[in-house]
Amino acid sequence: MGHDEKLSPNVGLKTAAVHAGHPPNAITGASAPDLVMSTTFVIDPDVAFSADELTDESPFVYTRWGNPTVRQLEEKLAVLEGTEDCVCFASGMAAITALFLHCLKAGDHVVMSDVTYAAASELANDRWPHLGIDITRVDTSDAEQVRAALRPNTRLVYLESPANPLMRLTDVAAVSALAHEAGALVAVDSTFSTPVGYRPVELGADFVIHSLTKYICGHGDAIGGSVAGRKDELVKLRGLAIHVGGVLSPFNAWLILRGAATLPIRMAAHEEGALALARHLEDHPKIKRVMYPGLPSHPQYELAKAQLQNFSGMLTFQVADGPAAARLLSDRLQVIHYAVSLGHHRSLVCYLSTADLMRSSFHLTPEQEASYRTYAGDGIFRMSVGLEDPADLIADLDQALEPLGRG
Repeated sequence: MGHDEKLSPNVGLKTAAVHAGHPPNAITGASAPDLVMSTTFVIDPDVAFSADELTDESPFVYTRWGNPTVRQLEEKLAVLEGTEDCVCFASGMAAITALFLHCLKAGDHVVMSDVTYAAASELANDRWPHLGIDITRVDTSDAEQVRAALRPNTRLVYLESPANPLMRLTDVAAVSALAHEAGALVAVDSTFSTPVGYRPVELGADFVIHSLTKYICGHGDAIGGSVAGRKDELVKLRGLAIHVGGVLSPFNAWLILRGAATLPIRMAAHEEGALALARHLEDHPKIKRVMYPGLPSHPQYELAKAQLQNFSGMLTFQVADGPAAARLLSDRLQVIHYAVSLGHHRSLVCYLSTADLMRSSFHLTPEQEASYRTYAGDGIFRMSVGLEDPADLIADLDQALEPLGRG
């Protein structure tokens, strides 16, 4: 179950994306990854039936415990993230939930980004406190706020950088150093960035989380999640995943493997399109503000240049009347889809009302809400720039916004 020993650890990211985790099949010679849909496997009678006794040398027994196709994806992701191992899950939220259950127990404390993926935020608002886990939400882009929030019982610092949906960044190296000094582990949701943008473990993080549904799959046709990190932690996390049962379908793993092979070249194209669109929108008379880490106008542009090797395809923009613009875009867009999600080959845009998010997902203090509004105002359009010609995306947005008043 280990990484392919024939592939040099020094190969480039493009080569690793294509080859890591699945050498040619030793029996058939098949070059492409195998899709193994079997739920059970023929085993030796001496094999243990307890998931607690599985090791790296254990054969495949039952697909909830492990599957060859899923394992190929886990090995590829571990190589791309530069970690010792990776565990895949049925969704990004299954990965986040399993990580919290692995790291935390009643009486423990978490420092968590005040703005993070809505479903993860909602768990922190309600579910985890009901289990006796104390959550402190802070603006993690300010390392001093993290320092002030740390306690003797802090077990986890949970980051998301760039943050969904603000595009706000956290200095992962600085925050990881503070957390480790306090004896806490650090997890980073890097879904927006992918390992093409940066590898959080190289900056000190212990765990890297991905919604594989997004950029790593890249085609909007498979849901999955992953946690990458050290083998000693992930062997216990894998046992938890087996018992909870939120495992990745082999077919979804095979689709995500196919997408992951082109991740580096896709991310280059996503960045190219997003930067062209961001520059155009920044000068658009009907746009109030654009937030993209690759623009010098981004408040953390210097950190973005230092931390990110790719600025990704995610941007946000504000207009004077967000709800009216949302109706226009929904009715008039011809190339871009008005839809949620992100990281697909097609461009997607949707409106996120600040008032709605404050009520449903982000239970922020007045000071935190004020900080949120410096990025988002009364609402933002979150746009995932796909692989279409940038000129066509620009023309599509221009014609859709044409009836709108000036920003």
